[in-house]
Amino acid sequence: MALPRLYLDWNATAPLHPAVREAMLRAMDLFGNPNSVHAEGRAVRAAIEGARRQVAALVGAEASHVVLTSGATEAANMVLTPEFRMGRTPLAVGHLYYSAVEHPAVREVGRFSKDKASEIPVTSEGVVDLEALQALLANHDVASGLPMVAIMLANNETGIIQPIREAAEIVKAHRGLLVVDAVQAAGRVEIDINTLGADFLILSSHKLGGPKGAGALVSRGEVLMPKPLIHGGGQEKGHRSGTENSLATVGFGAAAAAALSDFAERNARIAALQRHLEDGMRSAAPDVVIYGADGPRVSNTTFFTLPGLKAETGQIAFDLEGVAISAGSACSSGKVGESHVLVAMGHDPKLGALRISLGFATSDEDIDRALGAFAKIAGRRRPAGEAA
Repeated sequence: MALPRLYLDWNATAPLHPAVREAMLRAMDLFGNPNSVHAEGRAVRAAIEGARRQVAALVGAEASHVVLTSGATEAANMVLTPEFRMGRTPLAVGHLYYSAVEHPAVREVGRFSKDKASEIPVTSEGVVDLEALQALLANHDVASGLPMVAIMLANNETGIIQPIREAAEIVKAHRGLLVVDAVQAAGRVEIDINTLGADFLILSSHKLGGPKGAGALVSRGEVLMPKPLIHGGGQEKGHRSGTENSLATVGFGAAAAAALSDFAERNARIAALQRHLEDGMRSAAPDVVIYGADGPRVSNTTFFTLPGLKAETGQIAFDLEGVAISAGSACSSGKVGESHVLVAMGHDPKLGALRISLGFATSDEDIDRALGAFAKIAGRRRPAGEAA
C-alpha cells in the first residue's frame, strides 16, 4: 500500500490550520457588506476588525496601523513608491535600496523606476553588508528625496535572519525609511515593529496557515503613508480601496492568533526536527552543503546542495518518492532557474539548491521518511567529474 504524500514545502505555502478552517466556516454565514451601517454589515465589520487586531498582535503593532491587502506582493507594490504623504503634505522618496537576496516582489522595485533603485550586496553568509549599506546611504542624493531601504527579516530560500535592528540604526541616521518583508519570519521569530525599527512590515496569510489572497502592510505610525495603489471607495482609511475580503481576512486573523498561541513550544519542536533532519543528511551524504547553517536562521528551513545532483532532478526525485519539497522560491510560476540568492552569496548556482521547509504539522516520522528518501537519492548521484 502506497504511503500518503509528505508535504515539506511550508515556505511556499502552509496547509490551512484547523483553527483557520473553523473560523472561516463560521464567517461564511456573515454575508453583509462591511461598509454598510445595518446589523448585517456591522457583524462583518466586527469580524474584520477582530482579525485586524489579531494580525497586529502578531507583530506588536497597533490595529489601526494594519492595512489589509490581497497578499504580500500587493503590500510590497503599495509601499515601494517614490510618492508618500506626511499627513496631507506630499513627501518624496528619491531612491530605493534593496538587499540582493530579496524576494522578487521587492526586487521588481514596485513603483520606482529601475534607475532609481540600487542593490545592497550581501556577505558570503547571506547577510546584508551593513558597511555597503552605510556607504550607499552616505552617497544618497538628499535633494531627490528620502532614501528607502528594503531588507527582508528572514530569507525565503535560506531562512537566514537579517540584522534588521542594526540596519535600522543606519537607515535612521540617514533619515531614511525601512521596509521589512516579514513574510517568512512571522510566526517563526518574535517580531515587534517598534523594537525592530522598521517603518513598514509586509505580511502574508498563507505562509502562516491562513488562506491565500490575504496580506497586510503594517506601519509603525499613521502619519507617514504611501500613495494608494488601488483607488476607489476609500476603504482601509483610503489606503486600499475595494470591499474587504472578509472571509480571507478572518482566516488571516485566525492564522496569526494560532501562530502566537503556541509560539515557543512549536518553534522549539520544529528546531529539534531541523537538527534531526540536518544531522541525518550529513550522515547520509557528508558532502552536502547546507547554506546558512553556521548563522541565525528560522528553525524550519533547510536550503542545501547535493554535489552531483541538479536541483530540478532532485526535486523530481523527491516528488517520485512522495515527498514535496522545492528548488528555491516557489513564487515564479513554477520555473526552476538559477537562484539569485546563491549568486548574491557568491556560490556557483549551476547545480542549484533544494529547500525543505517544515511547519506546525511536521512530525518526527515525517523527518525519518524524508531522510530515507534523501539517502536513496544521494546514493544515486553520478560520481564526481561525470556529466550530469
